Amino acid sequence: MSQAIPQVRKGAVLAIIMASYLMIVIDVSIVITGLPKIRASLGFSAAGLSWVQNAYTLAFGSLLMLGAKAGDLWGRRRLLMAGLGLFTLASLGIGLAQSPSGLLVARALQGVGSAVLAPSTLALISIHFPEGPQRTRALSLYAAAAGIGATLGLVLGGLFADLFSWRAGFFINVPVGVALMLATQRYVPETAVRTGRLDVPGAVSSTFGMTALVYGLVHAAEQGWGDPLTVGALAAAGGLLTGFVLWQQRAAEPILPMRLFGNRARNAAYGARMLFLGGMVGFWFFSTQVLQGVLGMKAWVAGLAFLPTTVPNFLSAMAVPRLARKFGHARVLAAGLLMGVAGLAWLGQVATDSTYLANVALPMVLIGLGQGCVLAPLTLFGVAGVDKADAGAASGLVNVAHQVGGALGLAVLVVVFAHAGGTGAAPAVLAHRVAVVMDASAFMVLLALVAVCARIVPVEVLNRKRI
Repeated sequence: MSQAIPQVRKGAVLAIIMASYLMIVIDVSIVITGLPKIRASLGFSAAGLSWVQNAYTLAFGSLLMLGAKAGDLWGRRRLLMAGLGLFTLASLGIGLAQSPSGLLVARALQGVGSAVLAPSTLALISIHFPEGPQRTRALSLYAAAAGIGATLGLVLGGLFADLFSWRAGFFINVPVGVALMLATQRYVPETAVRTGRLDVPGAVSSTFGMTALVYGLVHAAEQGWGDPLTVGALAAAGGLLTGFVLWQQRAAEPILPMRLFGNRARNAAYGARMLFLGGMVGFWFFSTQVLQGVLGMKAWVAGLAFLPTTVPNFLSAMAVPRLARKFGHARVLAAGLLMGVAGLAWLGQVATDSTYLANVALPMVLIGLGQGCVLAPLTLFGVAGVDKADAGAASGLVNVAHQVGGALGLAVLVVVFAHAGGTGAAPAVLAHRVAVVMDASAFMVLLALVAVCARIVPVEVLNRKRI
């Protein structure tokens, strides 16, 4: 049952939720078009540059469940404001960073802020909007915010990088974050608090385990699989993550309740989300390098060059409720994944003689349409049938799959990029390596499609026949 608040207040709550999520999405995409400038300014290596993204996503993904649990214990509004405050301060730190280590520390802190902020946004939707048309509409708007944010971030990131500095995009978060904190204090009602404890051992083992895993993969791209640091990091990751799972099975108040995995359709939604984000992060991270390094675009032009993805993404996300009523959420989801596979495979043909329209823009349209059809249904299936007491944990797990899938996917694709080979001039080598990465991304999304067709589509078809 949704919390009884006036309809006007519900609109304000949804607006604050979307604006908070929008700030996170804009921040992620604003980095993408600024990556070449960040690398030149602070002296990152090719593999080290991936940590600009991974330092954020690992802290975000690994601590999400702890953030979700904290919201259950201490109240969603309190955690929403705390997350906004930390995210805002970390953004200021990124803008002021003078070294790679300083930037990465601030990015990690920003990820912690997002880990506190994001579960509260999705949980507030579950609390204030009941299952059915209201929640479907709210989740569709939530997913559409990703498309809007990606567009704004890519364009603004490119404009700021060319006209001012890559730092400017992070400074913008400061007044926006303060305004959202004030609005949250005024319009968002506090949720009930509960007694309990935070699962600190679970949070520590999962965070360090995932960090060691991604570090091992990225280090392998630079130093090889036989390097002692690579072997040590991967072994530590295996031990820590195994310990995390064992601890969750015996902890009194685990951050990841094992009962959430008792539904096969939900499990498929979590797995498909990880695979989909793993593939899509390769598209976003490496496409900007093709646009600037192969096609010779300026950063602001490269930002605009993503419009064939972001505009269809927004339009298809807004069409999901209508399409789902006619065809079902599972079929819309499968169609979106299929379009994603086709678009990424098409991009996998990129070369130095490629043209933007035929070899980049048109496959981007497919990818955008696909992504808009995927995220809202995956979110819906990820929280469907969950008890109200587990709303925060399920919402956190959806975001964990999202962020950890992106971090692991990027780590794997960095390895693919490093070992893809290529001959000739630098643009030709870059084009060849990115083409191989796009093929690998397409394969990840194809695996997500297989999982959805095997576990989610049959369940929805059966349920529709019973109605």
